[in-house]
Amino acid sequence: MSLTHKHPSRSQRGLSLVELMVGVAVGLFVVAGATLVVSNQLGDNRRLMLETQIQQDLRAAADLIARDLRRSGYWGSAEAGVWHAGAVSVSSNPYTPLTGVVHGTPASAVQFGYSRGAVENNTLDATDQSGFRLNNGVVQMFTGGGWQALTDANTLRVTSFQVQLNDHNVALSCFNECPGGGTACYPQQTVRNITVLIEGTAVHDAAVRRGAQSTARLRNDVLTGACPA
Repeated sequence: MSLTHKHPSRSQRGLSLVELMVGVAVGLFVVAGATLVVSNQLGDNRRLMLETQIQQDLRAAADLIARDLRRSGYWGSAEAGVWHAGAVSVSSNPYTPLTGVVHGTPASAVQFGYSRGAVENNTLDATDQSGFRLNNGVVQMFTGGGWQALTDANTLRVTSFQVQLNDHNVALSCFNECPGGGTACYPQQTVRNITVLIEGTAVHDAAVRRGAQSTARLRNDVLTGACPA
């Protein structure tokens, strides 16, 4: 007689369609969240790079403008413009004038000059002239031969460019009084300070806005008048 062993049946069960859909949905949510985090991180990095680039460009431009303005009025024969005992006459500095700016009022352009020649000819030539202005979102520099771009229009759009002159007069002393007495005719020394303010936005992201400011004292003061003989 044969013996038959009966084994209990083992049923194999997989994922149902509902469980599969739920798993896929959860996976998609995780992927979407990770993608959003990565996208935000890349966007923040890109904006930070733009902000850094714009800030550096504006700061470099403001510093360059301030340094060039500081040289305004340099004259190789400055001693000829200072009164001293025995002087027959006092010459006026041909490089003194600042064009386009007045005391206390911001301006969007300025022109000036300083002696650049190896030999002083006491004349404001084209090569001695310099200046800055805002034109169509670009700060331009005058180099004697014409205007050329100082800022890069492909990355930076300058929205505001202001140059403000602040000066004050200092009365100088003389040995002799003015004709008729008093000190009303005494010469004056004009001390000039310039503040440069530049603001701009990134060309590829108008939300990125930055500004830079620089202040400089013009090294060459303006002397007017002469002491009475």
